[in-house]
Amino acid sequence: MSRIFGVPVASVYPHYVTKVEKKGRTTDELHEVIEWLTGFDERALRRHLDDETTFADFFADATLNPKAELITGSVCGVKVQEIEDPLMQQIRYLDKLVDELAKGRPMEKILRA
Repeated sequence: MSRIFGVPVASVYPHYVTKVEKKGRTTDELHEVIEWLTGFDERALRRHLDDETTFADFFADATLNPKAELITGSVCGVKVQEIEDPLMQQIRYLDKLVDELAKGRPMEKILRA
């Protein structure tokens, strides 16, 4: 089991915020991306952050968007579509969406509309 599975989402979340805001995107846009992927609205996301939910429990509680499988490309040199562990793939999906947001990709493309 990967160490990241036991890490609280709340400990990584500030890095997501910093990454997107540094590139001129907003926390609201970040939350939109997280909600699209996980189904967590603002309140549910806040609860997970406040409760220091681990990545394993965060994604176990999520309703993954059926279009998530359309997320492709590399994160840290690893193609997300080739990751075999389902939880690791979901974590990397989130990383990839945050990367796309930070790189200025249009929201409709990020959300696979």
